[in-house]
Amino acid sequence: MLDTTEGYTTEDGRKIGGVVMEMKNITLRFGGVVAIKDISFDIREGEIRAIIGPNGAGKSSMLNVISGFYHPQEGEVWYKGEKRPVMKPYQVARQGIARTFQNIALFEGMTVLDNVMTGRIRQMKAGLFAQSIWKGKAEQEETENREFVEKIIDFLEIQHIRKTPVGRLPYGLKKRVELARALAAEPSILLLDEPMAGMNVEEKEDMSRFVLDVNDEFGTTTVLIEHDMGVVMDLSDRVVVMDYGQKIGDGTPDEVRNNQAVIDAYLGVSHD
Repeated sequence: MLDTTEGYTTEDGRKIGGVVMEMKNITLRFGGVVAIKDISFDIREGEIRAIIGPNGAGKSSMLNVISGFYHPQEGEVWYKGEKRPVMKPYQVARQGIARTFQNIALFEGMTVLDNVMTGRIRQMKAGLFAQSIWKGKAEQEETENREFVEKIIDFLEIQHIRKTPVGRLPYGLKKRVELARALAAEPSILLLDEPMAGMNVEEKEDMSRFVLDVNDEFGTTTVLIEHDMGVVMDLSDRVVVMDYGQKIGDGTPDEVRNNQAVIDAYLGVSHD
């Protein structure tokens, strides 16, 4: 079992730091349905942490707890050493947590550039009047934010579509634009909800490369939900496995791959 008490070093030599977020005994109910039952795990600075499980296991519900969309009836969320109070999603975003969605949530009529710029809202401090006349601080702020966004666009290799309305783009590129918007917020934790869903092999390879590049270039802590086990095992440093709202595994990809409970959940039980 990997000892993560004081952080750890990955097989490729990356240094993983201390705990940045901890989920303690999280239970989430919707009426009489228990979506998450008494789950605990931590997320460490700089790692790629995967959450996997069959359909209906509670993975997206857990991501929604982390991002503030859902509030658990029991348990605690600790962030950077402090217990997090009940917060709205925009308050969680202000703490440096950004996400993408399982179903793409972009502004279809706006260009790629304008969509990515919406990720900079948290960094925009000028008041409404200053923005309306676009002088002084507002103009400087707009210029600085646009320069930052252009770097993200270059990083994700979407320069050729920067002025294209998102509604005209194929699915794989829309996924990349959504990642760009999340990165524009300069998150300390990036939540990716099935970023490879619906992609072909080439698109998955591209997105996998970008997830690794984001972690390597910016040191961004990443929490990933993904059904493609090949992708999960290749990308992740540690993996949490959920089944029917409960945690049945937690460890390195190799430890999870050889966990009998995990094997049974994926190969021996139908969740349809």
